[in-house]
Amino acid sequence: MPIRYILKQLLMPPGVLLLAILLAWWLRRRFPRLATLCFLFGFGGLWLMSLPAVMQWGASLLEREPVLAEAQWPGLAQRADAIVILGAGREQNDPGWGGTDQPGLMALERLRYAARLARASGLPLAASGGLHYGQPPSEAALMADSMARDYGLNIRWLEEDSRTTWENALFSAQLLQPQGVRRVVLVTQAWHMPRARWCFEQAGFEVITAPMGYLSAGYARPMGGWLPESRVISQSSQLLNEAIGLFAYPLAHGRD
Repeated sequence: MPIRYILKQLLMPPGVLLLAILLAWWLRRRFPRLATLCFLFGFGGLWLMSLPAVMQWGASLLEREPVLAEAQWPGLAQRADAIVILGAGREQNDPGWGGTDQPGLMALERLRYAARLARASGLPLAASGGLHYGQPPSEAALMADSMARDYGLNIRWLEEDSRTTWENALFSAQLLQPQGVRRVVLVTQAWHMPRARWCFEQAGFEVITAPMGYLSAGYARPMGGWLPESRVISQSSQLLNEAIGLFAYPLAHGRD
């Protein structure tokens, strides 16, 4: 397993928060005040990350791209050359699917949305996503198989080498732009779209955003979303990772 992945899991919540709680227990006798601070940081961070109201507020700060209204879909063929779907992980060795790998849940959301766009507009499809921890098949190949089996649509271009959003854009440009594709409809989660759009524009594309999977869209919850929920911790972690990436990418990849 790549060391980069291990470090990310330890240094990002909830890993770093759990480490803080463990550190508090280790320091409790020799440094009780420091132990208290570590415990409050770890426990308080986990509690805040588990609250739907806090998560939805954080999502609203990231989900800035406007919705692509359904009335606009048929006219996309005059404004773009292709639809690009970004990969989003995979589920491995699922017995329900004969022990084969399948696109991750977020990838399936993107595929469904892209299929609707493709049927309405007639635009060709491209998928971008490399190997998951170096193991085939690629995320792009899994998405192409699911698109064909589940929606009867062909994904014309497969970009199978990328590991990050930046590489999604860079390698898609190397694949698509020599074939005249420079205007793309980009499909990804709404909270991921600002960073994805920036990357594709840096790579030389004209981007029409097609965000979906909004986490800021509220639904009825007891006590207005101020009761902890387990799955919200994962969603909050995704949002925090995205916020850090949105800040760090221009520093690492910015161009004049």
